[in-house]
Amino acid sequence: MSRAVIIAEAGVNHNGNIEAALRLVERAAEIGADCVKFQTFKTEENITHAAPKAAYQLLVTDALESQFDMIKRLELGYADFAAIKQRCDECGIAFMSTPYSPGDVDLLVEIGVDRFKVASAQLVETQFLRYVANTGKQVIVSTGMGNMDDVREAVNTIRATGNEDIVVLQCNTDYPSKLDDANIRAMVTMRDELGVRVGYSDHVQSNLACFAAIALGAEIIEKHFTLDREQVGPDHSSSLDPAEFRELIVGVRDIERSLGDGIKRPSDSELKNMYAMRRSLVATSDLPAGTILSAAHLGTKRPANGLPPRMLDQVVGRRLKVDLRQDQPLTLDAFAD
Repeated sequence: MSRAVIIAEAGVNHNGNIEAALRLVERAAEIGADCVKFQTFKTEENITHAAPKAAYQLLVTDALESQFDMIKRLELGYADFAAIKQRCDECGIAFMSTPYSPGDVDLLVEIGVDRFKVASAQLVETQFLRYVANTGKQVIVSTGMGNMDDVREAVNTIRATGNEDIVVLQCNTDYPSKLDDANIRAMVTMRDELGVRVGYSDHVQSNLACFAAIALGAEIIEKHFTLDREQVGPDHSSSLDPAEFRELIVGVRDIERSLGDGIKRPSDSELKNMYAMRRSLVATSDLPAGTILSAAHLGTKRPANGLPPRMLDQVVGRRLKVDLRQDQPLTLDAFAD
């Protein structure tokens, strides 16, 4: 099994500060994330001045501030993303960002992204999905707030462009999410019904749902990442700090090791135990040569230094050519014929 790609979702946890964004890159690389992801947007192109904040945003930010004003403070300039991409290259970590408009897509193509992440809110925007897919790059789509028909339409829209490089992420769009709402089995359903690669974008405060997703075949794990959960902003409190994110990475890698390759065979560590732990056919009492064996003459005991128990039916009725002592293992050269 190949390793899952672990994405540190920096998102807007830089609070609109390019230096903070670069530090997020550096820390994500240091702890072993495969990719660090941001969000590329122009506030005026995405949010009206009258747009209310989402329920979770009201809990962790100024309730009197509009969503527009909050998001505007978190916006980075387009030139900043080229600097972030350069720092990612320097640190040896993949760069990715979620675009929200065709202009965002064009910018990210220009600075050299390898793949795109489409946010859950854009799952149902077929024109936008088509624009992203037409870049020919991998399209990773979160499916929060969506039903199966929404996901099917999104996948079919992308495929209609000729782009088959699709990964669909199970996601619950609440911050933080309840473990009961993770519904990791929906990821398996989407994989099986739509024939796509799948992963999981997590907002649960523990890592349990991520671990379940890995066990069920997730190829991507995404989780919010911050330098400090106590910072003010919409996503910090539902993110992992560097130490917590490192625990996620270690857990995922350990689970992957435990999953193995799926081939049923004894491990090298087991082979040394087989002789002592498996059993052989043995005589239950002293048996003279000439005895015609019955099942009552034979038992099974450790170690595995004689005929295996599965051969019982093959030796019952055969004649001994040698004496056997009680508990002596039965071997093929004990028989007259």
